Amino acid sequence: MGATALLLDLAAGIALLLWGVRMVRTGMTRAFGARLRRLLGSATRNRFSAFAAGIGVTALLQSATATAMLVASFAGRRLIGPAAALAVMLGADVGTTLAAQLLSLDLHWMGPLALVIGVGLFLSTESGNRRHVGRLFIGFGLLLLALRLIVAASEPLRNASAFATVMAPLAQEPLLAVALAALLTWAAHSSLAIVLMLVGLASAGAISVPLALALVLGANIGGAVAPFAATAGQTPAARRAPLGNLLMRAIGVVIALPLLSFVPQWLGALGLEGPRLAVHFHTAFNLALALLFLPLLAQVELLCRRLLPDAPTAEDSTKPRYLDSGALDTPSVALAAAARETLRLSDTVSRMLDDAITVFKTDDARLAKAVEQADDQVDKLHEAIKLYLTKLSNHEMDAEESRRYVDVLTFTTNLEHIGDIIDKNLMELAAKKIKHRLHFSPEGMQELADFHARVAGNLQMACNVFMASDAKLARQLLQEKASLREAERMAAENHYRRLAAGRAESIETSAIHLDVIRDLKRINSHLTAVAYPILEQTGELSATRLRADEQQQAGKKAAPNGGHAKPA
Repeated sequence: MGATALLLDLAAGIALLLWGVRMVRTGMTRAFGARLRRLLGSATRNRFSAFAAGIGVTALLQSATATAMLVASFAGRRLIGPAAALAVMLGADVGTTLAAQLLSLDLHWMGPLALVIGVGLFLSTESGNRRHVGRLFIGFGLLLLALRLIVAASEPLRNASAFATVMAPLAQEPLLAVALAALLTWAAHSSLAIVLMLVGLASAGAISVPLALALVLGANIGGAVAPFAATAGQTPAARRAPLGNLLMRAIGVVIALPLLSFVPQWLGALGLEGPRLAVHFHTAFNLALALLFLPLLAQVELLCRRLLPDAPTAEDSTKPRYLDSGALDTPSVALAAAARETLRLSDTVSRMLDDAITVFKTDDARLAKAVEQADDQVDKLHEAIKLYLTKLSNHEMDAEESRRYVDVLTFTTNLEHIGDIIDKNLMELAAKKIKHRLHFSPEGMQELADFHARVAGNLQMACNVFMASDAKLARQLLQEKASLREAERMAAENHYRRLAAGRAESIETSAIHLDVIRDLKRINSHLTAVAYPILEQTGELSATRLRADEQQQAGKKAAPNGGHAKPA
């Protein structure tokens, strides 16, 4: 039972360490993620500034994997050059060692203080940066508490014969130790957490120094495997930087492994000894990699390009362009990416709407088929945006981000419904018109074109309302809905006059004519839905209608003559 309790304590310490690292990264990303992304994007003019940016961003995020995902995202969209991307990765490797150096110091007194500050900040508000900074402090406090728990749980292992028996093969087989540590680090997705755990075990004397050094090499390999595996399915351009980082670390491990027995002596000559020798070696190893490979980045990039060549096929227009999976930890950035992809979706819907009226004018069956195929693209983009937002919903969002999340999802869904109306309703009516060789009267066709032009204009206005959340535009869009209702009534009356006059074209196309106007009106209703949340927020919308309209109606009822109220 004593051994079981000991292993549980050790496992709990490791679990708490992983959770603390995650909380620090999450708090930093949500509080300052957008700024860190801008810093990383603007500091890649050359390999040296990119290297420095990688150090700074990773030291703050405490996760080389998070930095690697950002770099992969930038590289996939051609926002950063391949050599600069590899330089950032080298900097990220050094940056995570600086975090390990800091956290391996005797800072146990800071743990309780960080927890008190963090909980106070976290509970003092329901949203905003203060809550995220509080999460960061809580994670830092948990990190320090976890390290103390690991050291305390490891103390009895120093003299435990069973543990020594288990560790003996690893001490004799450094390759096995490297493989085991790489596997653990890949599973944990945090080389920082594994290195800190090794420091704790070494501090308690539970593992020997040579074994700790071999395990550190494995942690470096596993830390490079995690981002490369996480980018599976992305473009070759996005995966080359993580691949280059993995290759550079693997080469470094191959060089360092035969020299492990000399490392304690070399580091000792620099005055670096004691239980923190593992973290010193971690830093020295990554600094050596940077010195070795910074001048050779062009050659590494060429090797990565050969291993991951660009796909020869043309870009698939049905695939999303802006849904950055690396931004999911920063909801504000991820929502901006989803909104941008939604605008791309709206462009496709707008082309479908424009082509639809052309089909009615020209009876072009091929164009009708193209409109139907475009709806397949709309469906795929809608599905991609919806799945992206579903992943984002697993991350905590503040009130403003939650509101924007609903806005994006709702507008995207309305655009998909509009695509269905164009495909399954308007194109079906067009097919009937073409099949039976029917023709609208010149006046009827002009009415449809004018009605369509107003709806098309409202589509553009709805996109502006969606992006800007402008109350004035939202009010204008909602007023246009009432105006379009009047236009529908006038068009129907004009059509009935032509029927009464016995116009043959109007009689033949009567059902199609009225159904087209009805479907265009339905499209407009989906568009105007974007205005309601904005006007509700500003207090301009009651449960049923615009407040100004209610006041106008009340004025008409109160007016005794001609529907005009007397001045007060």
